[in-house]
Amino acid sequence: MKKAFRFILLSMVTSLVACGGGGGSSGETQESYVISLRSDKLQLPLNVAGVRAGIGVYSPYTTTLYVQATKGGSPIPGGGDVFGCNIAGGLDSGALYYLDGKPEHETEVDDGSGGKIKVPTAYRSITLGSNSGGNSFHFNAGNQAGTARITCTVTDPRDKQQKSATVNIAVGGGLSGMPASVRLEAQIPGYLGTRGNSSGLLSQMALQAFVLDDTNQPSTNAAAANVQVRILSGTEAAQGARLLAGNLSGTIMQLPSVGGVATFSLLSGFETGPIFLEITADRSDNNVTNGITDPITTVRPVSVLGAVTAPLVFPGNDFGDVTKGVQFTGFLSVQGGLPPYTWSATGLPPGLTLDAATGVISGKTTSEAAEREYRVAVTVVDRNKLSAGGTARINLIGGLPEDFAIGDCNVNTVCSLGQAPVGVNFSYSFVSSVGGVSWQFTSLPGWLTGSSNSGAGALNGRPAVTDCGERNFIVTATKGTSTVTRRFNITVVSGTGAALACP
Repeated sequence: MKKAFRFILLSMVTSLVACGGGGGSSGETQESYVISLRSDKLQLPLNVAGVRAGIGVYSPYTTTLYVQATKGGSPIPGGGDVFGCNIAGGLDSGALYYLDGKPEHETEVDDGSGGKIKVPTAYRSITLGSNSGGNSFHFNAGNQAGTARITCTVTDPRDKQQKSATVNIAVGGGLSGMPASVRLEAQIPGYLGTRGNSSGLLSQMALQAFVLDDTNQPSTNAAAANVQVRILSGTEAAQGARLLAGNLSGTIMQLPSVGGVATFSLLSGFETGPIFLEITADRSDNNVTNGITDPITTVRPVSVLGAVTAPLVFPGNDFGDVTKGVQFTGFLSVQGGLPPYTWSATGLPPGLTLDAATGVISGKTTSEAAEREYRVAVTVVDRNKLSAGGTARINLIGGLPEDFAIGDCNVNTVCSLGQAPVGVNFSYSFVSSVGGVSWQFTSLPGWLTGSSNSGAGALNGRPAVTDCGERNFIVTATKGTSTVTRRFNITVVSGTGAALACP
C-alpha cells in the first residue's frame, strides 16, 4: 500500500509541472496587469485665444500624457489597440489629441484666405496601441477653467477585467472670481412686440445676465444678489415696460446668479422702439445689495416692434440738375419698414427744406447757394423705431437769367421796359446765362413780336400813333420743368414831328 500511494503522489507532481503550474517560459507569470498614467504638466494656463494643440515651447497650453502597463514588472505585449483613454470629467476645459501626423487624425479647415489647411483633430476619447508596454498622447487646454479628469484603461487577458489609471489636469487657476465684465443674452427671436399687438408678437421675453471674471469665467456664486438690472428712461418704448423675476416686478431689480448667470424677464409697454437695459455688478465684493463701490456696467438695447416687416431700406435718390432760384419739389422713397416714416437730412442746399412727415424736399435755393453737387445724408425711421440711411444727390446749376428783371423787379411787381417813341424801331433781348432756355410772350401789344432763339428771347416792333399809351404783357422763361414768369409794361410816347404825336 505505501508504494502505491507514493507512486500516485509522484504522478500528480509531474502532471502539475507539465501544465506550467510550477515552471514554463520566463515571460509567463500569473501576475495581473498594472497600468499607470502620468502627465508632464498637471496645471495649464487658460487658453483664452483658442490656440491649437502643439508640441514644444510655443505650445504652453498643451501637455503630453504617458500611459504604461506591466505584467509582473515587465511591459505587456504590443500590437492592436490596447489602451483606451477618455476625458472622464471637465470636458469643457480641454480635449485629447494624437499629434502623430497621421491624416486620419487631422481635419481640413479654412485658412482664412479661401484655402484649406490640415489641423489636429480634437477628441474626447482615443485608443492607442502598446509599444514596449506603453504609448503617449496629448491634452490641450480650452477657454473654460476647470479640472480635466483623464482616465486610461487596459483589459487584462487573464481575467478579462479592465485596469484603469487616472490623472487630473487643472486648467486656469489663480482667478479672482470677482466680476470683470457683464453681458446680456436674449431669448430668440431677440425682440418684443408691443403689449396687445395684433401681429402675434410676444410681449414678454426671458433674458440672462452673465457676470464674468477677469478671464471671462463665470464669477463665483455670491451669498447675496450680485447683479442689478435697470430699465433706462428716455425712450418711448421704456414707458410702461417692466422687469419680472419670481415675485419681483419693477423697472429695477437686484438678482442672485447661479454659475454667474441671472435669469429674468422683460415685459414691453405700448410703444415701439428700443428699451435700454443697464446691467451692473460690483467688482469690490460681488454684492450689489450693500451699495455698489466698483461698478462693472454694460447697456444693451432690446427692440420693441409693432409688426415684423421687410427690412427698412433707403435706396437713395438722384434728383439730377436742380436750377438755382427756381421752385423745386422732390419726393424721397423708402422700401420695407412699418409706416409712418420720419425723415431727416443734413447737407441740403441753402433754401431747400425737408418735410419730416412726408419726405418731400421743397423750396428755392438762395443766391448764396454754391453751384455744385450736393450729396445729402438722409435718415428715415419707421414706426418700429428702426432706421435706414442713404444719400440723395442734387446737382445745383445756375439759375434762370434775371436780365429782364430790371432794378428791383420781382414776381410781385410789374417790370417796366421804359418808353418806345412812335415811328421808331424798338428792340429788347432777354439773355440767359445758361443754355437750353426757351421764352414765351403772352398778351404782347399788337405792334410787338417776340421770338426765342439760341437761349435768347427777343422783342421787336415799331409803334404807331394808335399804339400810344401803356400796355402790360407777360414773359416766361422755361428750362426743363422749371419756369420763371414776370410781368412787364411798355409805354408808347410821341415821336418826332407832329404826325407822330400821341393824342
